[in-house]
Amino acid sequence: MMSRNVVLVGAAALVLCGLGVGGVVAGGLQDSPPQDARPVDPIGDILRNAPPVEAAPAGTPAPASPIAIVPPAPVVTTGELDETAALAEEDAVKSDAEVKPAEKVEEPEVPLPRQRRRVAIVEAIDKVTAERMRFEVVVGGRPVRFNGSLIFSARACEVTAPNESVNDAVAYMDITLQPKGTAVQAAPRQIFRGWMFASTPAVSGLQHPVYDAWVVGCKA
Repeated sequence: MMSRNVVLVGAAALVLCGLGVGGVVAGGLQDSPPQDARPVDPIGDILRNAPPVEAAPAGTPAPASPIAIVPPAPVVTTGELDETAALAEEDAVKSDAEVKPAEKVEEPEVPLPRQRRRVAIVEAIDKVTAERMRFEVVVGGRPVRFNGSLIFSARACEVTAPNESVNDAVAYMDITLQPKGTAVQAAPRQIFRGWMFASTPAVSGLQHPVYDAWVVGCKA
């Protein structure tokens, strides 16, 4: 009876420890083995998130018989009226030139904080085999392997604020190179770490003799 109670107490302690360190396990996915990249399905996301289509309102029916349109009578003005209107317009221009309203000084707009997203969308290409794929990398989640060699890990992904002049997506990426399936397992070698900007892929993307990779956007 005593040994059974000890076993039950130990099992309960293990369950409580597992619940207490749930955040640590979720955050430790970066150290787990990478999963193979899968193509993104943008059409499916659009269809799932598309708003319902409303039916067009019914229009007014056409009349049974044509409706005659009578043009308005032309307005004939005399020379005296034209001269009076010209003088009044000249006086209005002079009064506007004499009275100048005070110029309003515009204060600079303070940029809003950027919005963070949970998933970074990456596109990579193998320049030797011409294999190209667009896939997702979860921020702080399990690394993703492309073409058996490139391993992607996302540290952050955010989009610009609505009041910024350029609409952009920015992601902080770690990229390592580790060929898969070789006779001698080579150690992973880091080839990129830093921010990637979707608006300037040629400047901030990965440039490698064999591979190119860049960020396309961020996803909630």
